[in-house]
Amino acid sequence: MSLEEYHKKRDFQVSPEPKGNIGDKRGNIFVIQEHHSSHLHWDLRLEIDGVLKSWAVPKEPPTEKGIKRLAINVEDHPVEYGSFEGVIPAGMYGAGTVAIWDKGTFLLRERNDSKLTFELKGKKLNGIFNLVYVPNIGKNSWLFFKKK
Repeated sequence: MSLEEYHKKRDFQVSPEPKGNIGDKRGNIFVIQEHHSSHLHWDLRLEIDGVLKSWAVPKEPPTEKGIKRLAINVEDHPVEYGSFEGVIPAGMYGAGTVAIWDKGTFLLRERNDSKLTFELKGKKLNGIFNLVYVPNIGKNSWLFFKKK
């Protein structure tokens, strides 16, 4: 658990993104940010171990059971990123507009190296979801889908 990679990729003198620190271990917020960067994607973030564990989802998150989305595990973000909306300037890592697509609380039901099961309670997403690691697709590749 570290924010080292997050900090290395950003210039906080230029980018409005929060620098943040590792926080307490509440682990109950989630946020999905619509990120208009070089490619439109959604960033799923779950507060676990004092940081926002993060996955980039190339297509809109699944709202119904049976829809599976690729989710690429990316660097941890500070918990403060959960309320971030704004424009990351051109030339910066992740340049583009970030807007909150959904936000709420979640309950972690299962966690191991290859699977997370969690219940989301948001404005758009509600229910039980899975993230399942699929290394045969790619190094940091997971599938994100609604279980019920």
